[in-house]
Amino acid sequence: MSQPEQRTYLDLVKTCDNYPHIDISQLPYSHDDQTALYQLLLPDDSRPHGFMLPSIVQKMPWTSNFTITHDPSGPRSVRVLDSSNGADTASAINAALKEVIQAASDSKVFGNLIRSNPEDYKVLGADYDGKPVQLLRAAAGLFGICCRGAHMTVYTRTPAGEIKIWVPRRSRQLKTWPGKLDTTVAGGIRAEESPFECILHEADEEASLPEELVRKHAKSVGAVTYVAESAVGSGGELGLVVPDVLYLYDLEVGPDIAPKPQDDEVEEFYLMTVAEVKEALLRDEFKTNCASAMIDFFVRHGILTDDNEPDFLEIVTRLHRSLPVPTRPL
Repeated sequence: MSQPEQRTYLDLVKTCDNYPHIDISQLPYSHDDQTALYQLLLPDDSRPHGFMLPSIVQKMPWTSNFTITHDPSGPRSVRVLDSSNGADTASAINAALKEVIQAASDSKVFGNLIRSNPEDYKVLGADYDGKPVQLLRAAAGLFGICCRGAHMTVYTRTPAGEIKIWVPRRSRQLKTWPGKLDTTVAGGIRAEESPFECILHEADEEASLPEELVRKHAKSVGAVTYVAESAVGSGGELGLVVPDVLYLYDLEVGPDIAPKPQDDEVEEFYLMTVAEVKEALLRDEFKTNCASAMIDFFVRHGILTDDNEPDFLEIVTRLHRSLPVPTRPL
């Protein structure tokens, strides 16, 4: 029996950024009733802020604050109406989204809304008179909006200069990606906070790292962007369009600093050599988007280069995919 092909770093990036590489911000890529995407449209804005599957549109208990366009000759759409008539558009949108999501939760049509985390996510690129548009985090994938996460890689150096990386294992009791290896500190960014504010509280909650240490020494080092199709392990509906941006941070610490689990999301931390991290990556031990964050770390620190990686340029390009939704307000 032949052995399975060895995974590559490009394979890992493609597993994370796995939605078809087409411009889904234009027409739905199929006019078939079961596959044509619906654009999520907001008042006075022609840009799609999300993409919804027909199955989700059919199940959602829509209220009078939405109009649904099924016309197969053009982009299908779900438009949120402004019940305030311009007086407070953001609040009107937020109330409409909250109402329909609560109705969906009450009717139990989507399992991931039942007993979900009460945090909200911000709709990237949507803002009315300085007020953001937001919706329940657990419903973000249903509406196909761009999610925001913040990831920080904590590492140290041996006296010989060798990099070692602190890698946590996710609790095996988690609903999403149980038992997988993760970024040292990572979390979804709440609607009301910045990426760095997210890192500060996640560093404390997940890794017991002092706020003063993180504030003083953590460095913003860029972002990874991708568009995923929700899969087994994501904890929700399958096949959803999930644009995502991960804001990345590095924190170099001395040998006296060791992350320790504080909440129930992390099982334990390992101090791993670069070689050990590489082996774990290629064995598919990392959560999919954490693999991409780690590969970006390798690129930034000169561990992965054009000299030692034949897919280097494609990897770098795929780590920074253009998102199909707006990233700034009108």
